[in-house]
Amino acid sequence: MGSNLFNYSHVLTFHSTAKWNAHFEAFKETNKLMVIDFSAKWCGPCKLMDPIMKDFAAKYTDVEFIKLDVDELMGVSQTFQVHSLPTFILTKKGKIVEKVVGVRKEELQRMIEKHRN
Repeated sequence: MGSNLFNYSHVLTFHSTAKWNAHFEAFKETNKLMVIDFSAKWCGPCKLMDPIMKDFAAKYTDVEFIKLDVDELMGVSQTFQVHSLPTFILTKKGKIVEKVVGVRKEELQRMIEKHRN
């Protein structure tokens, strides 16, 4: 059953700022936690976090996980003041509640658990 776990986990990806903005606006109306993973194709450390994000998405099904490429959505990364990669922004109701920079699985997990309720 272990390998099927990934079928249930989903990390959403947006390739257009308009689609992202529409999703983010709609999501603000919920009480759910959103974790946004800002990364880039050329970023080695970002790739290390990919399986971790998939694991978290499988484990925390009540949390929305998003992956955004800073080169594709430059304006979005500027809005969230992303200066290093990977950067994980945790938001609730459209407001930033935490920011985790770098390959820091334990800290990211702690922040998810702290804010998901």
